[in-house]
Amino acid sequence: MIKDKVVLITGASSGIGEETAKLLASKGARVVLGARREDKLKQLADEIVSNGGQAVYQVLDVTKSSDYESIVHLAKETFGGIDVIFLNAGIMPNSPLSALKTDDWHSMVDINIKGVLNGVAAVLPTFIGQKRGQVIATSSVAGLKAYPGGAVYGGTKWFVRDFMEVLRMESAMEGTNIRTSTIYPAAINTELLQTISDKDTAQAMTGIYKQYGITPDRIAAVVAVAIDQPEDTVINEFTVGPANQPW
Repeated sequence: MIKDKVVLITGASSGIGEETAKLLASKGARVVLGARREDKLKQLADEIVSNGGQAVYQVLDVTKSSDYESIVHLAKETFGGIDVIFLNAGIMPNSPLSALKTDDWHSMVDINIKGVLNGVAAVLPTFIGQKRGQVIATSSVAGLKAYPGGAVYGGTKWFVRDFMEVLRMESAMEGTNIRTSTIYPAAINTELLQTISDKDTAQAMTGIYKQYGITPDRIAAVVAVAIDQPEDTVINEFTVGPANQPW
């Protein structure tokens, strides 16, 4: 059931996060929105509330554990608890390794990996204590297969794949009933391409997304399916992309 669940969404100011917030709120979820752009968050929260939904927001930098602790506190203070965290924030500044864009490498590690670690650390004590909860994470098809230009990005997304699988296994072994779902999107038209600073890589990726890309609400629908399962059932992985893209 989605209705009345408290769902914390990172990367909520645009793309997959924004569409997921709208959809879940329309189904009766109480959404807690986190991202770095406060103006976008406010606009989204106002839209959800004006449509009869429930939403609160707070500026969130996923690289800061203190920001996560604060937004989890907001969820509990406002809605009385937390049921689901959707770890969706991420960047994709792809480039050939020979370009030595080391700042981009470290940014991907900080956001795509540490952002997941910080989020899970913030909710795990609550989920363990209540013996229920759900962690959903956005990986990528780059977390399933390698491709030139995506060494570091793909590495961060492979990490998410492994981390979420171990979280599922340990939860089952420990009897904490924490459900996990990892999503591997292919070409989804979001702001992700805007994070690519390497000119040739950006041009190539833009061409792929223009040819194949589908809208982020398609991923939002998958998140809703994951949450809507019975509490004793988990759909652990979703690989999702355009029907005409040979990923």
